[in-house]
Amino acid sequence: MQVTEIIGILAGVFTTIAALPQIITAIRNRACKDVSPIMFIILIIGVGLWTIYGIMKEDWPIIVTNGISTILNGSMLFLIFKFK
Repeated sequence: MQVTEIIGILAGVFTTIAALPQIITAIRNRACKDVSPIMFIILIIGVGLWTIYGIMKEDWPIIVTNGISTILNGSMLFLIFKFK
């Protein structure tokens, strides 16, 4: 595995797990009053497009990390609407 692949995988992992603290806080507090749904909509579109790009390039690290990120950010958007 090349250094560039390792950096790409690490970047994908960190951007994927970035939503977890917010999701955990929302579930624990059962509230999302100060969280912007617009930001998560834009983020979902972005990582969704990255997933499509990864599919087109057949790049599994991009597909997996951005696919998971799409699901996590979609979950957060669901929580925003559920708890508002």
